Amino acid sequence: MAHPFPSFDRTLKPNATPRKGLRTALALFAGLAIAPAAQGKQVVHYETSAEAGTVVIDAARRRLFFVLGDGRAIAYPVGVPRHGAEWSGETSVSGKYVRPDWEPPSSVKVEEPALPDLVRGGAPNNPMGARAITLYRSEIAIHGSTQRMRASIGGAVSHGCIRMYNEDVIDLFNRVHVGTPVLMLP
Repeated sequence: MAHPFPSFDRTLKPNATPRKGLRTALALFAGLAIAPAAQGKQVVHYETSAEAGTVVIDAARRRLFFVLGDGRAIAYPVGVPRHGAEWSGETSVSGKYVRPDWEPPSSVKVEEPALPDLVRGGAPNNPMGARAITLYRSEIAIHGSTQRMRASIGGAVSHGCIRMYNEDVIDLFNRVHVGTPVLMLP
């Protein structure tokens, strides 16, 4: 079976949307509401014995913590594995991919046979989203989401992966490296 992640990185095309400040000003002028940034990552008080730079996934709290040290961490809301796909323990980052292609694992294809055999990176239906951070666990990654999947962040929804908002997985992607320790708490 082919590995679900390519062995190469893709580069992102420059973002064609207006800068955040301009977008905010235009939205305020138009009387539109802007979603609060608190929806995504937050720096929080977090006591742990894990070293700074460790990723701790707390499945029960549906949060991923990037440990900063000194009792602080960046907390991100995540979607976690659903009942029957849970896992826990220690692992580490095995790879980092920008807008990767996705090949549904055989277990996913059994449940959803209509899925294509390959979804190209950047496609609107690619569940890997903007980034994928693979782990030294069979077919498991911390990854972004499609527009449709965003509503599932905070739920127990995946086949084993950790699902994040695209803007949050990009932030985490820039903080971790191959070998970064990852701890999954039940």
